Amino acid sequence: MIPVIDLGPYLAGRPGAFAATAAELGSALETVGFFVVVGHGISQRLIDDTFAEARRFHGQPMADKLALRMNEHNNGYMMLGRYAVWTSDVNANDKPDLNEAFFVKRERGPDDPLVRAGRRFAGPNRWPADLPGFRDRVLAYTDAVDALGKKLLPLCATALDLPVGTFDGAFAESQFSFRLTHYPPVAAEANQYGIAPHTDANFMTFLAQSEVAGLQVRMPDGTWVDVPYEPGSFAVNSGDMMQRWTNHRFKSTPHRALPPVGRPRYAIPYFMGPHLDTEIACLPTCQGPGDPPRYPPITYAAYLDWWYDANYNAARQRDVA
Repeated sequence: MIPVIDLGPYLAGRPGAFAATAAELGSALETVGFFVVVGHGISQRLIDDTFAEARRFHGQPMADKLALRMNEHNNGYMMLGRYAVWTSDVNANDKPDLNEAFFVKRERGPDDPLVRAGRRFAGPNRWPADLPGFRDRVLAYTDAVDALGKKLLPLCATALDLPVGTFDGAFAESQFSFRLTHYPPVAAEANQYGIAPHTDANFMTFLAQSEVAGLQVRMPDGTWVDVPYEPGSFAVNSGDMMQRWTNHRFKSTPHRALPPVGRPRYAIPYFMGPHLDTEIACLPTCQGPGDPPRYPPITYAAYLDWWYDANYNAARQRDVA
């Protein structure tokens, strides 16, 4: 069962709510790796506006979308059928996914230290020239979800028996990726999906739910179940960085998206990660004599380099034949 967690009491500061919500979150991440949050405080208007921007972007002529083809920072437009998580250890993914997407990272000015240093994944976003208001609405949404993600960090730390501020420094300037995805209602071949079975590379993912079903989670017993639909909610899952940091105490749970039937599906997942230079090393409360660290320390930037090159490879987007 995928739990539903009401963040309202915690965000309102009600007595006892912090400890109770941290316990709920910790239990969800240890057992399932997925949960649904309600009472999160993000306005439905902002969520609806962002879904509308996803429809507006993908409704453009193909030539306009191709003018924003994905760059080496994984920003921009990705065509249908040019991607799958080839590194997945969940499924032998041998066919490309049936979705197209537009990607945005944190917006940075020319004087930003990471931009000045020429760092990968800190490069410029690619914005459409003929969609007035698109950039502002997208950035308003990413700001809101980033703020929500930071409010969950003290809960994660407490659930791991760590000081409440343990993750604050790493996420003071999160390295996020935001994806506006369009799943057309097209026929799939055998072993082909909207998004094939995989785990996420980041720390925590926030997906505003829509009434068009598609997202499924692999439960601990191996069965695939639909994420329960709660209007106005977010489906939240932990990713590979959370699992690595916690030495598998918190799960990075496999999930997939089935192609929609009869009508398109749009998705607006926000992938939250720490600052690029954060070292991901096993946390002290997640190891012991009988449970040594499973991984050597690695920076988030180094992990992203490997993961994106293996799975996205911007060079694939340049061939439009």
